[in-house]
Order: sequence, then structure tokens, then C-alpha cells
Amino acid sequence: MNIKDAKVLITGATSGIGYETAKVLLEQGAQVVISGRNPEKLEKAKQELNAPGFLADVQKEDEIITLINNTIQELNGFNVIINNAGLGRFSPLINTTVEDFQQQWQVNVRGLFIAGREAAKHFIENKYGNIINVGSTAALNGFSNGSSYVASKFAVSGLTQCWRAELRPHNIRVMQVNPSEVVTEFAEKAGYNQEDNGHKLKSSEIAHLIITMLSMRDIGFIPEASVWATNPWGK
Repeated sequence: MNIKDAKVLITGATSGIGYETAKVLLEQGAQVVISGRNPEKLEKAKQELNAPGFLADVQKEDEIITLINNTIQELNGFNVIINNAGLGRFSPLINTTVEDFQQQWQVNVRGLFIAGREAAKHFIENKYGNIINVGSTAALNGFSNGSSYVASKFAVSGLTQCWRAELRPHNIRVMQVNPSEVVTEFAEKAGYNQEDNGHKLKSSEIAHLIITMLSMRDIGFIPEASVWATNPWGK
């Protein structure tokens, strides 16, 4: 698609990958609505990006539905949703609580599912659309202490594949981006220290991939792409 024709909703766009993707899309002439669940962070991002935005907690179905409706009204329809909102918590299996497991599924899977469902309704009606789900390289391989997070990201891959098969006849492209470790607020929120040694991925690399996938002519699409740092150890 021509990026200048893109009308985009990005969830979890007040920082990190979502924020950087919104920034680059706006610079390239797209119309963008951002969303987040923290009022102060959302207002700050709206001012910095000079873009409209709406509060929405993806754990709440009614707020997601309202977000989609607000986006349609703000942009006079939309043709791209980037499901970026997510969280991670990591612990040994024997220390993983049901509450932590459920919350990650609430945000990473259930919230993404509802947003994708509501966007698909609009896209099917208009016989065109683009869905980009932000997964993770944790959607490809499991690792120690990752039970809840990895399970949720594998589920994202399953949803992406189902939607892709179902929505292609409606001219809807469904794509997934799998970042490896990216220097964002994610690490701090997840409860671990992240050293930025200058060799790790930044949000700009993921934004570059997302926009490259979107900008392919609509006759084709890239179903899934992963991004790895070349030498994250910097040795």
C-alpha cells in the first residue's frame, strides 16, 4: 500500500515499538491514531507526535470496541491495525502464579483477539485492510522462565495464521512481526535489568520492518518476519 493512504490504529503506542512506529508512519504521511491505558503517557505521546489518541485498556472488551469506533470516526474509516499492546513476566515454572499467567493472556492474547475481531468487521465491510500482530521470537522457541509469556506469544501466532486463512478472500493482509530483545520499557516492566550496550535492537528497527511490510504493493504480502540483533553481546 501507499503509506500516504494508510489510516492506522496502533495499540500500546505511548512508548517503545508502538510509539516509534507511529512516529515514522506520521513522518511518511500516514494518518495515525494511538492508544494506551495510562492517561499521562497518552497525553504526552499525543503532544509529541501531534496525533490523535484514545485511552483504552485492552483487557476490557468495551474499551476496545469504543477505541475502534473512535478511530473510525476520527479518521473517517481506517485500513491498518497494529496490535502492539503487550506485557511480559518471567519466572520459573514452579513460581509462576495463575494470576500472572492469566494477565499475560488477558493482554497478549484476549486483548489482541478482540481488537483484531473488531477491526476485521470494518475491513470486511470495506473489502480491504491490514492487520499486523506484534508477536515475538518467543512465538518461535520457548526458553527457561518463559512459560506464561511464550505460551501467549505462541497463541498470537495461531491467531495470526487463522485470520490470514480466513481474511485473504476479503483483500485483508494479516502479518506478524517477531522482534527479539529490543531496548524499551518492556524490560523494566517485566522486572529485569536490560543493559543497552549499543548493539541491541531499538524500536526503530522494528518500525522499519513494519512499514516495509505495509508498503509492499497490495497484490502480495509478507506473512511473518523476525528481527534479530546481529551481535547483541557486542564482543
